[in-house]
Amino acid sequence: MRLEKCFIPYGAYWSSPFCRWQGSFSQVNSIELAAGAARKFLAAREIPPGSFDGLVLGFTVNQKASFYGAPWLAAMIGAGGITGPNVSQACATSARSLATAALEVEAGMKCCVLTVNTDRCSNGPHVYYPNPSGPGGMGEPESPVWDNFNRDPNTGFAMLQTAENVAKKGGITKEEQDEVTLLRNRQYQDALASDRAFQRTWMLPVDVPKGRKKFETVEADEGVFPTTADGLAKLRPVMEGGTVTFGCQTFPADGNAGIVVCDEGKAKAMSRRPDMPIRILSFGEARVEKAHMPMAVAPAAKQALQRAGVGIADCRAVKTHNPFAVNDIWFAREMGIALDRMNNFGSPLVYGHPQGPTGARVVVELIEEIARAGGGYGLFSGCAAGDTAMAMVIRVG
Repeated sequence: MRLEKCFIPYGAYWSSPFCRWQGSFSQVNSIELAAGAARKFLAAREIPPGSFDGLVLGFTVNQKASFYGAPWLAAMIGAGGITGPNVSQACATSARSLATAALEVEAGMKCCVLTVNTDRCSNGPHVYYPNPSGPGGMGEPESPVWDNFNRDPNTGFAMLQTAENVAKKGGITKEEQDEVTLLRNRQYQDALASDRAFQRTWMLPVDVPKGRKKFETVEADEGVFPTTADGLAKLRPVMEGGTVTFGCQTFPADGNAGIVVCDEGKAKAMSRRPDMPIRILSFGEARVEKAHMPMAVAPAAKQALQRAGVGIADCRAVKTHNPFAVNDIWFAREMGIALDRMNNFGSPLVYGHPQGPTGARVVVELIEEIARAGGGYGLFSGCAAGDTAMAMVIRVG
């Protein structure tokens, strides 16, 4: 289905910096941190919290009191009269949050929905599941972040194994992955040019509590490591007999991002550039064979493009959530697109992966890249746990 009534006001979005886990955001409740960022964003844009009649909160890592989720966040930003769902769909959480908001607007149920996505991979919870029938009455422990990175209960395999499986299926070499990693790092450097001119249009400095009435402001990504051809060549694959090294995969991170989804009237009123409308046209999703997660990005993208009535050649910009360089190599082959036509100005492979907000930041970058180019269609697609992916198509201008 092609959507007809869903808009994103130009400039009505933000992303915090992404911080490598155990960095500056590692000891702050992610929902409270996102609420602080949302308050700061709304105040800077002079958007009253009462402008919204709905809210969607996406997160994947439970925090203290996160049971109260969206209603709690609404109260913290001064919009105590609204509520909405909590969304958790692994790395597709942002795309699902946007789809949830867009479908409510399309159906006429809501006029203006704030989507907020946040996560803290750092210092994740440790869960104990009681099992009175266990040996000696012992229960079962789980570290939801670490354990789920390392084992899909459906297949028994780690996410890394899915990348290796796709590399083997496609004959993707370590050298190809190193080349893509170098390309993605060069593209990220473009976002840092001229004192981070590209990022400063949408990246929101976030205030982190540091004691009573003291704050530290985090203005830029933390933990991005220098990457060279020689350095990548020296790295050995993580798995014996494999091809994927630590250099050509992403790293866990912390952060948040927000995007307003609304009808046309609200979009015009809230936009920084009424001459640059942003329409959400479609969503797509896919699931592929077991333990082949990176493959899912292409069929999800094809579905979203088909629903929008757009071809990949029509897209001014293409962005992916790429936890592994393997993802982009497979996607480029399947979609018939050059690797250097994707992921301009950065991607999660380089700046990290806080799960819930990752896709929202990528969509913000997609919007800004297309706007800089004068408008056009854009495609986002990203994989998620369970050998799945979600995609969306937008038009800017």
